[in-house]
Amino acid sequence: MRKTARIMMLLPMGILFSLMSYSQCESWVGSPNETEASDAHVIYRTAFKAKDYKGAFESWEKAYTLAPAADGKRSSHYLDGIEIYKSFLKEESDDAKKAEYKEKIIKLYDEAIQCYESGAISLKCGTDECLQEKVGQILGRKGYDMYYFVNSKYSANLKALEDGVAKTGAKSEYSVMMPYAAIAVSQFKSGKIDAEKARSIHAIIQEIGETGKSDERLGSYYEDALKNANASFKEIERDIFDCDYFKAKWEPAYRQDPSPQKAKDFYNQLKLEGCEDADPLMTELKKAYESWASGVNAQRKAEYEANNPSILANKAYKAGNYDEAVSKYREALNGETDVNKKAGYHNSIASILFRKMEKFGEARKEARKALELRPGWGKPLMMIGDMYATGARKCGDSWNQRLAVLAAIDKYKQAKNDAEFASEASSKIAKYRSSLPEKAEGHMRGVKPGATETVGCWIGERVTVRFK
Repeated sequence: MRKTARIMMLLPMGILFSLMSYSQCESWVGSPNETEASDAHVIYRTAFKAKDYKGAFESWEKAYTLAPAADGKRSSHYLDGIEIYKSFLKEESDDAKKAEYKEKIIKLYDEAIQCYESGAISLKCGTDECLQEKVGQILGRKGYDMYYFVNSKYSANLKALEDGVAKTGAKSEYSVMMPYAAIAVSQFKSGKIDAEKARSIHAIIQEIGETGKSDERLGSYYEDALKNANASFKEIERDIFDCDYFKAKWEPAYRQDPSPQKAKDFYNQLKLEGCEDADPLMTELKKAYESWASGVNAQRKAEYEANNPSILANKAYKAGNYDEAVSKYREALNGETDVNKKAGYHNSIASILFRKMEKFGEARKEARKALELRPGWGKPLMMIGDMYATGARKCGDSWNQRLAVLAAIDKYKQAKNDAEFASEASSKIAKYRSSLPEKAEGHMRGVKPGATETVGCWIGERVTVRFK
């Protein structure tokens, strides 16, 4: 056994790990390969700056291998490598190579972070605050790439974004805002995070956006990112926020035109969001219109609700009275002539039957009615896909369960044609791709790729067989 190997075996695990970690952060300063490494750095950087990533790769790989941390004052070998692999990933069609590039991207991010935290790469500022901000910035960019390029699991992606924002706070880059919001909304909807966590993420995104707006160069980017992030949260805001949130959101518009009619509308909006009459703003609004509304307010309210059963349906839903909510949506359908609204009511009924009452067959009928009224609408198609994916586990043997996943993916593919749902549909397709039928099982059953099979259980869809 070589002497070095014997020494390494005798080292405590903590010291051994530190040495191995430091080897990933070696610089060329004082190295026997200093000239070779620095020359490779200069060569690849020339091609890299010209965005000739293929031309840069060989010299980059050499520079990275000889001196991962360059001269110990920059992380360019890690971050440039990430950009190179991202460019390869965009053009690659082979799944195995794509997976390899994704692993390398994450590895390079982790190494860059480790080298800053260990002190192997030094910063000019030299303060702990500056170090935390730099590491947080890299974590934020890692979270961005995990979402848009690597398609990482949301739990890991959320952690990277949270760790980054925890270090940079309101100084975070605008690029973290959209994926942070989208993942938070998705995780809340799937029950992975609670309302308190979703609110805290919303709060820090607001802080980042408001702080960034004052940036002379990037202010407009922060504004756009904040608008898009808030658009994502709009989907769940009624589930996570209370009266105070909606007061702050809507009061400025009311103050611009505090007419009695606007006061009445504002009051009724807040009432639907659970605001109490004892609230000072509610008292003010009520007084603003009660002089002309006295005597007829109760009647008008009753007429309004009678003519808008969908409002009552929403209230019943929020109260957990799902049968009543379904009944009120059906009542709304009977009095509605607008095709899009009718489609929306059918979709709402389908959502309640599926997600709250687990009546999959009935839910699919309603979703299909929505599609008849709005052909190609992504929302009911996504829901039917979710029904199949959710119900697959209870749908016969392993073979039939995987056929059910195929049926779900087919619906997601149809939903991709609706631009509004294209991103979500692509994410779902990627998520369930690993659950496609096994080729070996297909062979045992005499089923070849491209064959048509019928999914059992209540699904009954005809699917074209594809294997992993």
